Amino acid sequence: MVVLSLGEFLWSLLVIFFMVVYFMMLFHVIVDVFRRQDASGGKKAAWLIFLLLAPALGLICYLITNSQGIAERTPGYSAAAAGSGRAADPAAQISQAKSLLDSGAISQDEYAQLKARALQA
Repeated sequence: MVVLSLGEFLWSLLVIFFMVVYFMMLFHVIVDVFRRQDASGGKKAAWLIFLLLAPALGLICYLITNSQGIAERTPGYSAAAAGSGRAADPAAQISQAKSLLDSGAISQDEYAQLKARALQA
């Protein structure tokens, strides 16, 4: 039976935490490589080979050279960057307000206000 001291246990937790963070970052970068529209197939293949042969160095290089592009290609980034919880599409806002009106959650006056606000944006 193996007994770990508290220090060994905490060190193991720390190592596991950073391994999980590393693999999450690596997965995100690999998904971003496939999501890119501005890169050719050869460039994508080169990045993937670099990430497979030298994962840590490849990850750092990709994050340095493509950090702005990653943010732009991440779904939902523009809404999060704007800081608004509303949908950006006025038609979607009106549709959501109409469903709230139909369910009885809001009144006709509130629907009219939401519709006017969506059309102004």
